[in-house]
Amino acid sequence: MRRATRPELEELPLEVAPRLLGAELRTVVDDLEVRLRITEVEAYHGQGTGDVPDPGSHARMGRTARNETMWGEPGHLYVYLSHGIHSCVNVVCGPQGTAGGVLLRAGSVTFGADAAASRTGSSSKAGRSGRDLARGPGRLGQVSGLRHPVHDGIDFVTGTPLHGARAELWWGSEVVDVASGPRVGVAGIAGTDAFPWRFWIEGDPTVSPFRWGRGAADAQAMLD
Repeated sequence: MRRATRPELEELPLEVAPRLLGAELRTVVDDLEVRLRITEVEAYHGQGTGDVPDPGSHARMGRTARNETMWGEPGHLYVYLSHGIHSCVNVVCGPQGTAGGVLLRAGSVTFGADAAASRTGSSSKAGRSGRDLARGPGRLGQVSGLRHPVHDGIDFVTGTPLHGARAELWWGSEVVDVASGPRVGVAGIAGTDAFPWRFWIEGDPTVSPFRWGRGAADAQAMLD
């Protein structure tokens, strides 16, 4: 494996997203290291990014205090809070000043299973090795140890520590069996086949199940 570089992340999220499959996010938080092989991702474009406006993006309406990291230099992690509970992790990519991120939806723990399980409160052997340990963006964020807001913006290219945490992204072998489809739980048209911006490793057991977002099934029916 090899470390990711900033120029490799200057393309738009839709191009970078499938390449992240099989890559490894390595974090060290409070001296505990966890490595996550990425198995499922979703691309999101901000206002003015790409050819098609993305109504599902946090940055769809422009720059705000919440999405500031998405507009910055590629090679950082945008860590946001979902439903007031879960810290979710996104790889920032695209040219600086063009908002974009790739949500890390699921992964498999390749190192640090005990540390990962302890962060989820699981003490059983099944909990330390099961498919569900980092299945879904909330769980992935939890086992990574990264937290909103203190770790938002952490630089995984330089590995510079931020509030007791370090992060690195390592490229793995190219994944051949890549599937794509609508994003999970995203409302309206943004969660339909009009935006097949979710990518996953076909057949991998850690990939999260699909579910419609609010109004997305109705929007899909209109497309069909």
